Amino acid sequence: MLWIKALHIIFVISWFAGIFYLPRLFVNHALTESDAVKRRLCIMERKLYRFMTPLAVLALLFGLILLVDNWAYYAGQGWMIVKLVLVLCLVACHLYYGRLVAAFARGEVRHSHVFFRVINEIPVLMLFAIVILVVVRPF
Repeated sequence: MLWIKALHIIFVISWFAGIFYLPRLFVNHALTESDAVKRRLCIMERKLYRFMTPLAVLALLFGLILLVDNWAYYAGQGWMIVKLVLVLCLVACHLYYGRLVAAFARGEVRHSHVFFRVINEIPVLMLFAIVILVVVRPF
């Protein structure tokens, strides 16, 4: 199971790299007036989202294997329940980013760069909470 845990951690870190960077592209996209820059950002956003989605799937898959392997222990742990809720929120965030990628490609996003700066911080806060829950296990 240590290999599974190592792979889970590797894919979580990789997924988060995309989760952190994609909203930065959205900020730049919302700020620019140049059509050429917008087209380039659309390509970058689409490619990054396509790259990070399999990373997310693998992170979730290896996490699920770890969860199922020791379900008897984890089922009664409050910290794990909270962590799983946060992971579901991250999945929702990931899917929302995918919708934004498509909306930017269609030219339909009307949010300001401030909105994207704010949503960029949400996964950071979730990461802090998840790491604290896993390491400290406060419940």
